[in-house]
Amino acid sequence: MEQFINISYIVASVLFIFGIKMLGSADTARKGNALSAGGMLLAIVVTLLKQGIVDFPMIAIGLLIGAVIGGFWAKKVQMTGMPELVALFNGFGGLASVMVGWAEFQRISASGVAGTAVTYTAIVLAVLIGGITFTGSLIAYLKLSGKMGGKATTFGGQKLLNLLLFVILVIAGIITSMNGNYGAFIAVLFVALLLGVLGVIPIGGGDMPVVIALLNSLSGLAASAAGFAINNNVLVVAGCLVGASGLILSTIMCKAMNRTLGNVLFGSFGAAAGGGAGAKVEGEMKPVSVQDAYYVLEAAQSVVFVPGYGMAVAQAQHAVKELGEILEKNGAEVRHAIHPVAGRMPGHMNVLLAEADVPYEQLTEMDDVNPIMSTVDVAIVIGANDVVNPAAVEDETSPIYGMPIINVHEAKTVFALKRGEGAGFSGLVNTLFFRPSTRMLYGDAKETVTSLIAEFKD
Repeated sequence: MEQFINISYIVASVLFIFGIKMLGSADTARKGNALSAGGMLLAIVVTLLKQGIVDFPMIAIGLLIGAVIGGFWAKKVQMTGMPELVALFNGFGGLASVMVGWAEFQRISASGVAGTAVTYTAIVLAVLIGGITFTGSLIAYLKLSGKMGGKATTFGGQKLLNLLLFVILVIAGIITSMNGNYGAFIAVLFVALLLGVLGVIPIGGGDMPVVIALLNSLSGLAASAAGFAINNNVLVVAGCLVGASGLILSTIMCKAMNRTLGNVLFGSFGAAAGGGAGAKVEGEMKPVSVQDAYYVLEAAQSVVFVPGYGMAVAQAQHAVKELGEILEKNGAEVRHAIHPVAGRMPGHMNVLLAEADVPYEQLTEMDDVNPIMSTVDVAIVIGANDVVNPAAVEDETSPIYGMPIINVHEAKTVFALKRGEGAGFSGLVNTLFFRPSTRMLYGDAKETVTSLIAEFKD
């Protein structure tokens, strides 16, 4: 039986690895997701058998309940709600690690035999990291869903309070690791939960893609620590995979914004972004009619779409695909330029466009499209803000100065699709909208794109 369990864990780990690899391509992502889910199902069933839990009716009921809840969410959630759903998933992962660590601590206490320092340390790490992940993810969910303001929440002495709580956390963790003190363990739990809240509230909405990736990494590390606590190899492997991939993704996100991870976590970007940060913008936004925009597009030989969260809100991806096909038939070369932090979670725009079956070869990374942007006849910005803001390269007083952007301001003509004249989620004014080459198409993005399609068909 022991050999069977170990072999099953190896198979599950291999399925995880291949599943993650397959997620790197739009063509194989669904299969990769299914493969990883199959590996997790195998790991769960084998773990229950290992622990002598062979009540198959109860196992089936548990799987059914989980499948129903997961299936309901998957069907119900809109693409605009995907970022906050991912944040909740990260939080549930952290909560699961907390519960495993707490249960193991209680089991050791009830056994009457003192645990080892290594076991207690693993339990502390599972509860510590899991607790921070859980409450931090809940705050991220509230910010992304609009139930809490997207701007940073700061107050006097905040960093000093966080430092004090961290010191208490370390001391309580050391005491727990040394002798399994119950009071110290409870202190670790509650301080970790509090730090999760205080750690995320000062992070502004513009940094949410990094926060989601980091919380994903933390949920994996918490799971890995829980695996050490209960001596479960497959949980250690799965946690390490999630932790490592999430950390790599966080690093990629930070590089895309020309920021350090420390600056994202402790820089209070959202607070700096408000209140007229950056140089004063001169001029005014110039609107254009759909009919006039059609005449420009009809003559264009090169068109680049730059999607942002506004496209997700309007559910305009299918209309964008149809317009792209019409432009191609009209002789234009069509690309979709994707910034690494566009939207409110990593890969948000890629998922949206893949959902609409936009050809994968049309998706272009920022570094590939920027060198040719000056030759583009029309750039169509759909709800994007910071990722196309020229202030990042021109205004040294701007909070986003130095952040790599898609240089749509170099295109011959820019059409910006927006609902109104307000700033984006981060609170910054986009100087692109005041450029002589930019024209504003106000209204719902889906309706606007649909109207452009109708012009071509008339």
